[in-house]
Amino acid sequence: MDQYTYRQQPNPFHDLKRFFRNSGILPRLIMINTGVWLLVQIVFLAGWAFNMQHAELESWILHYFSLPADPGQLLVRPWSLITYMFLHTSFWHILFNMLWLYWFGKIFTQYLSQRQMLVTYIAGGLAGGLLYILAYNTLPVFREIIPLARALGASASVMAIVTAIAFYVPNYTIQLLLFGRVKIFYLAVVLFVIDFFMIRHGNAGGHIAHIGGAVYGFIYIYYLRRGKDFSRMFPRFSGSSGSFARKKTTYRRTKVKKPVTDEEYNRQRAEKQKKIDHILDKISRSGYDSLTREEKELLFNNSNKNQ
Repeated sequence: MDQYTYRQQPNPFHDLKRFFRNSGILPRLIMINTGVWLLVQIVFLAGWAFNMQHAELESWILHYFSLPADPGQLLVRPWSLITYMFLHTSFWHILFNMLWLYWFGKIFTQYLSQRQMLVTYIAGGLAGGLLYILAYNTLPVFREIIPLARALGASASVMAIVTAIAFYVPNYTIQLLLFGRVKIFYLAVVLFVIDFFMIRHGNAGGHIAHIGGAVYGFIYIYYLRRGKDFSRMFPRFSGSSGSFARKKTTYRRTKVKKPVTDEEYNRQRAEKQKKIDHILDKISRSGYDSLTREEKELLFNNSNKNQ
């Protein structure tokens, strides 16, 4: 009997709806950032309705929730080390940050865990914020503006995620509108170089924070490849239940497997690594969707063992 398979055309709105129904870290980070931005806009709207000055409202929000360059102000508002990386006031600022977070966050979660995603976001933001404070308090060029300088936005956290996954799978390629297929490794390097040389041309604090996030992303992957995962210090995120939990110890009767020799173990490990390398090469050439179900399962199981 002849069999016919109907292939449904991709629906981007359906995919987006399914994405935000997911209980993973990536959609939650995007929703938190967007929710905070909407709340800020509601405050601005209420201020306009009651004849309050927009500049005064924005100054109040920045005063309490953005990251000050002055260490004395930071001591009074220590929570700003966290709140600044979720705070946006400009529509274009949050739009571009969330687009980059969505694009590279999806690549990140193909290879690394939910916990690693969250820790990279938070730690990258902290690294960017601390480098920003350090630079403003050590470089003479910033001395006069320290009391007024503020940092806000998810850019440092996003740069940490971009850099981390770019160094973890450097041969992964994406399609760019004017440049065709480009390896994400080269894209991350170009972003870093642009931030470095743009420091003196405006938004110096933002570019410095980006560099701090990128440096953390590189350091994290450097040590991860050597068996040291900083994220293991934190509870493991359970995407299905939407919570954090320590692994519970369970006891079951299991059959004792016959121990293998060192030669057999090394042979099996080499064969598995060869399959993983083949899958990664296939992704770099044709994208993740070109994988078979078995290849996706093998890649997923291998990434879970690294959690």
